[in-house]
Amino acid sequence: MGVVAPLTGRLAPLGSPLSYVLRRLAPLLRQVRNGGRRHDVTVAVRDSRSDPGAARQAVRDLAGSDGANLVLTMAGTRVLPAVTDACEESGIPCVSTTFPWQAYVDARGAEPGHRFRWTYHFAWGLDDIAAVFADLWERVDDAGAVGCLWNDDLQGQLLRHDRYGFAPVTSARRHTLVDLGAYREPADGFHAQVGRLREHGAGLVTSAATATDLALFHRQARQAGLRPRLITCSRWLTYPHTHTTPAPDVHGELADACVATLVYWSPGHPYRSSLDGTTCAELAHAYRQDTGAAWLQPLGLAHALVETARHALTVAADPTDRASVAQALAGTTLDTIAGTLDWTCGPTPNIALLPLVGGQWQHGPGGPRLAVVGNSALPGVPLTGELTPAR
Repeated sequence: MGVVAPLTGRLAPLGSPLSYVLRRLAPLLRQVRNGGRRHDVTVAVRDSRSDPGAARQAVRDLAGSDGANLVLTMAGTRVLPAVTDACEESGIPCVSTTFPWQAYVDARGAEPGHRFRWTYHFAWGLDDIAAVFADLWERVDDAGAVGCLWNDDLQGQLLRHDRYGFAPVTSARRHTLVDLGAYREPADGFHAQVGRLREHGAGLVTSAATATDLALFHRQARQAGLRPRLITCSRWLTYPHTHTTPAPDVHGELADACVATLVYWSPGHPYRSSLDGTTCAELAHAYRQDTGAAWLQPLGLAHALVETARHALTVAADPTDRASVAQALAGTTLDTIAGTLDWTCGPTPNIALLPLVGGQWQHGPGGPRLAVVGNSALPGVPLTGELTPAR
């Protein structure tokens, strides 16, 4: 079993949950029983270095000298597609996560409906993010239009897409989206975007910005006398601000912002591990106890990655044959600690879909906490707070 993870570089904080899960589950991964036989399993971890080129080389090493029959990966707008493309080229099965499925397909030069032979993914869609955010917008009275702070890169291009971006979902719910203008990451200023926010009287902002860029936008909006009632932000803002950026003042700059985001996993999700029965709450507690760090949403998905890998090796006609493992993944339906993963009925081939709920960063005694404030798509996840927009 091969793993490509960001152990170093700017994505390293997001590699920590996967490294933790591999250590925690190591005793359960040493062998798999397939039919009447037991097979020893070796786990080889390669560092993507948060770089697409290094990620491709990591796959080549796993496929070649390491002899891996399956690769797992997660995290990175450019790194994840590099891993999956390299797996497709090398003819090695791959399971990945933490990337909207439309971006997963588009970043690889394909269209929805395309069937990859070797690579499988589980996540949510951009339309699912739009639906969660629209639910939250509709709970803010007299907020007006929604200002869209989207970059000029892959995320922004897809969020603007006329078929599977935000517009098809939000226009059907009678929301007016105002594009504030594309920007390059990292941004050096948002004066033009703040001007458009004022011009259109938008009381809401939606984005996929880094925490650093969002803090800069928020500071410049406040300097111009503007305070959005609510900012909905995906991508980096699904994690604690202080864990994803070296800038020490980001949390302070966003402290008085009302920031909501998507939630794909939390300690309150009603699921158990298929490996040992661990609940979401127990996994989050163990992570804090063992690492001293707060739980991160990728923790549950990292665990589900490993569950999926072990399942595929257990049910494949021949777990030592890559084609057999890929065929097993294509037919997988598995209850995991991240929910039920079903690759037999996804929105497009090679995709298993995860539902989303809405969360908001709120002040707690131990610092910012991510409260679940909307659960329309998954009522089984308990609400842990109320949405609080700015006045």
